[in-house]
Amino acid sequence: MSTESKSTAKYWLYALVSFAVLVGFLIFLPEWFWVTLPFLFTSLVYAFDWI
Repeated sequence: MSTESKSTAKYWLYALVSFAVLVGFLIFLPEWFWVTLPFLFTSLVYAFDWI
């Protein structure tokens, strides 16, 4: 099993954008904020390199 170092900067950017969209949904459409949660959590998992 090899341990390669790969860049996760792209996924951190995705997580940041997803978080901003989540906050926007909480402000303007609070009943729909849950729609953004899968995008946020998926990008966080990739950013922390848990996959």
